[in-house]
Amino acid sequence: MSGITELINTFVTEYKKTPAKLKFAYMMLVGTFPFNSFLAGLLCSLAFFSLTASLRMQSDPANKDFEGLSPERAYADYVLANMVLFLAAWNYIG
Repeated sequence: MSGITELINTFVTEYKKTPAKLKFAYMMLVGTFPFNSFLAGLLCSLAFFSLTASLRMQSDPANKDFEGLSPERAYADYVLANMVLFLAAWNYIG
């Protein structure tokens, strides 16, 4: 496994543990007054995890499904998708 794949694996493993769970716990303790903000934050965390898992699949040299895709192209797609995701979440917060 390459170094970049190990780095992405570590990030995905640690990221899936915290932000969405913290936001949900905060909602249970405090309430859902700014519900749009809660939804935008929670869905953004889940979508960011999904995009990062997709980057990991595309950058893994052992995965033959993305054989013709260069790592630079996969990273550029990842950055562009995250920009669209965060723009949508920012607009949803209002």
